[in-house]
Amino acid sequence: MKKFRGIFLKSDHEISCLHHANRITAQILGHIVEHIVAGVKTIELEEIAIEQCKKHGVVPAFKGYQGFPYALCCSVNEEIVHGFPSSRILRDGDIVSLDFGVCYNGFFGDTARTIPVGNIDNGAAHLLEVTAISLQKGIEKALSGNDLYDISRAVQEYVEASGYSVIKRFVGHGVGRALHEKPEVPNFVPKNATRLPLKTGMVIAIEPMVAAGSDEVEILSDGWTAVTRDRSLAAHFEHSIAITKDGPLILSEVV
Repeated sequence: MKKFRGIFLKSDHEISCLHHANRITAQILGHIVEHIVAGVKTIELEEIAIEQCKKHGVVPAFKGYQGFPYALCCSVNEEIVHGFPSSRILRDGDIVSLDFGVCYNGFFGDTARTIPVGNIDNGAAHLLEVTAISLQKGIEKALSGNDLYDISRAVQEYVEASGYSVIKRFVGHGVGRALHEKPEVPNFVPKNATRLPLKTGMVIAIEPMVAAGSDEVEILSDGWTAVTRDRSLAAHFEHSIAITKDGPLILSEVV
């Protein structure tokens, strides 16, 4: 496997394997989403995730990763990411962010979506729309020859122009035979950022996390669940993509 600045460049065969792993990830996540209704407990979504992993013959990527105890990250309202499934009951008007990954034949898939529960207000709906569009803006810049921070800039500029804040504490990442590989993919342009050219064969997970209020983060007592410090709503969307000679290929999309 070729490397560029410590980043693994994947072959066509490896990208095909990653595509398969990510399709399974997206299929399972889509199945979980179908069960999001007012009255469901978030632990029930975890149970569906485990059941679907067994059905598809894959290993849940997050369960046990650095000590995380669940297969599914389930973050509600002001929770940004790494929320624990629990006996919490989803209510009409909530939004719930689901981050999910699998390992299939040694290759990882990783994707996330924020889902409305029943009827949400216009503010929450706009937050979801802006976050989803910011992801697409980032993907459009994932071109061989561009700079990594072209992705970051596209996300940040769209989010901030829409009146929201990019969460800076958590970033995207490379994905391949490990769940988290180089490079980090921030959703903002860091100060003194060093140019990193994008190369054909890179596979990265782009994952904007966006807050309706401040970008400041607090970690709850469970040591994992990240919430907005001002308790404003947060949304999270993620795709794993491959940079190819023909442009960005979304691996975690069900077609």
